Amino acid sequence: MNTTPVNEYDDNEIVNHSPNPHMDAILAAHLSRRSALKGGIGATTAALLGGFGLSACGGSDDDDAPPAKAAALSFAAVAKTHADRVTVPAGYQVSILHALGDPMQFGDSSWSDKGTETADSYDRRIGDGHDGMYFFGMKDGKFDPGTSASGLLCVNHEYVVAPYGLHPAGSTTVDGKRPAEEVEKEIRAHGASVVEVKRKSGSNDMEMVRGSRYNRRITSATEMAFGGPAAGNARLANKLSPTGTLAFGTNNNCANGYTPWGTYLTCEENFLNVIGRAAGDDAQRSASEIVALKRYGLPEGRKNPYGWDTPDGESYQRWNSKVSAGSAPQDYRNIFNTFGWVVEIDPFRPDSKPVKRTALGRFNHEGAWPAPAKAGEPIVIYSGDDARNEYVFKFVSDAKWDPKDINGGAAAGAKYLDKGTLYAARFNNDGTGEWLELSFGKHGIDAANKTYPFADQADVLIHCRLAADSRGATKMDRPEWGGVNPLNNEVYMTMTNNSQRDGTKVPLDAANPRKGNQNGHIIRWKEEGGQAGTRFQWDVYLFGAREDGKQSENLSGLTAVNDFSSPDGLYFDQRSGNAGGLLWIQTDDSAYTDVTNCMMLAALPGKVGDGGKATTRDGQATLMGAKASDATVRRFLVGPFDCEITGVVVTPDGKTLFFNVQHPGEAKADFATNTFSSHWPGNQAPASDAAHHGHQRPRSATVVVTRTDGGVIAL
Repeated sequence: MNTTPVNEYDDNEIVNHSPNPHMDAILAAHLSRRSALKGGIGATTAALLGGFGLSACGGSDDDDAPPAKAAALSFAAVAKTHADRVTVPAGYQVSILHALGDPMQFGDSSWSDKGTETADSYDRRIGDGHDGMYFFGMKDGKFDPGTSASGLLCVNHEYVVAPYGLHPAGSTTVDGKRPAEEVEKEIRAHGASVVEVKRKSGSNDMEMVRGSRYNRRITSATEMAFGGPAAGNARLANKLSPTGTLAFGTNNNCANGYTPWGTYLTCEENFLNVIGRAAGDDAQRSASEIVALKRYGLPEGRKNPYGWDTPDGESYQRWNSKVSAGSAPQDYRNIFNTFGWVVEIDPFRPDSKPVKRTALGRFNHEGAWPAPAKAGEPIVIYSGDDARNEYVFKFVSDAKWDPKDINGGAAAGAKYLDKGTLYAARFNNDGTGEWLELSFGKHGIDAANKTYPFADQADVLIHCRLAADSRGATKMDRPEWGGVNPLNNEVYMTMTNNSQRDGTKVPLDAANPRKGNQNGHIIRWKEEGGQAGTRFQWDVYLFGAREDGKQSENLSGLTAVNDFSSPDGLYFDQRSGNAGGLLWIQTDDSAYTDVTNCMMLAALPGKVGDGGKATTRDGQATLMGAKASDATVRRFLVGPFDCEITGVVVTPDGKTLFFNVQHPGEAKADFATNTFSSHWPGNQAPASDAAHHGHQRPRSATVVVTRTDGGVIAL
């Protein structure tokens, strides 16, 4: 018997071999029209007045609009640290809302700290790998976007960590096979959770309402429907759903989104973690199938990283996308195509079936971030394809937003998310950009396409990477989390890093201008002609860097109070008033962990064009935002050892903040002696919190942050 970790999908593998530019043409006099006008404005003034001087009622494009009262960060920056705990500013406190294995209903035992919980109990327990999340205020059982004291919290459970908590001695393999009980437990620890939360008496702190009728798990075994143009397509047909109308399970759910009608969007990212493909399978496939499978990272002979296809039994064969029968509906050759989607969940209807919304495209969905909804205008959702050299996407609905559809559930989802236009972004060399339509029958996306012969719009959406290749979309450095500033509607997206950008095989470009790019950056853009427009202006908001100057130059002027590396999570505060534009930045880092654990920063973001042009020491020109200062970017917290900080949401009144700690202590585990590189959250929870205090095994968990004086967070 070998004890083996379950490894996350290796996204170092590049599968985009299209000739599309890495933006290496975006060089030289890289200064937009607006940056030329704004060059004389000081960094702090531009950030404060440019971003927070706009009205809170949908934003303004008028540079001469009268400024509102500027917001200001009110907390002392937290120092970098390797402490095995969540460290927050003076005057703030933390509590643990829920962690891996916590029971959501009555009748199940509390967490044992031994990994002895049964697989079926994870249909009623909190899953693993806490990631993206959203808080939906609830009043009288319905979504109320202004309510803060009670609501439903939806949390993604991205993947099983190591897995330290799930099994008594970690995951095991016997004679090349995983035990079925372990696999079943891991299947149920993936997906998402919905729990009712409420404020504790006399406090802004939150607690989970155990036993609530709203509490439920959506897992890798949950039946769900397909919606949109690909629903019922033959490329989705398989033995579990011969008609291609049903999906079974959602996997590796990283970031998230939400809708104005009150539903949750959970996004399937590294779904290659759970799918294998048999050796010799190419001989059973058409030439176009082989092109598509390789473009999405599934060549023949690729082993299932989790080993979910190795136990004996028919139910485990669906985790291998191989040809094994005479026709597609009789086997699982198409099962791979059933993952990589945005999944809509209605948290207010616990008996409702989740729906995979295919009009938003299929790729490594990091998230699905909506622009503020405006009556009479389309719903607009942005997404990043989180892999090296992949694309940024935008979906624009056909239907125009009607506020009467709040609490419309899946019917509203079908109205706004099943019909619309998908675009991929191209960034031009003059600081402008354009959205390239990905529609069948237009711009060469048809059966005569030389790279891949598209059959219909369903085929375009299932293989939208290939459609974006064909249109010449711009390759980016791992587009991850995004968000839309509610004060001015500008869009931000993290480019976490790209160790393979060597300047030659993977050329430098203005939007990704540093060799190796170990520290990452955040790009932003301003749409022209409204949020649904097809042109935009862009710059780089912040470049990640160490203040000590190692690895890459510090283009944004970061200091000890705000230096960071590998930006990942990103969230715009949605609270009312000027505070609504507060930007939260989270890190998932390996380049700076010799100095500090991963962190979360608060920022006053400014606006496109508030900086100027720069040239990196690699000789690459770029367009960048105003440099950071203590007044505009500040470290708010640092997480425990060996973790990722991810997922963040703030209640509408700004007094309660939720965030997630993922995979603390994943680097080392000795089950015999209960020795791990982290013991969080057991070493942080007070003795009064028996559910979490004193346990030795590290666990992913959701954390609640409040101010001790009851005030608003950060401002």
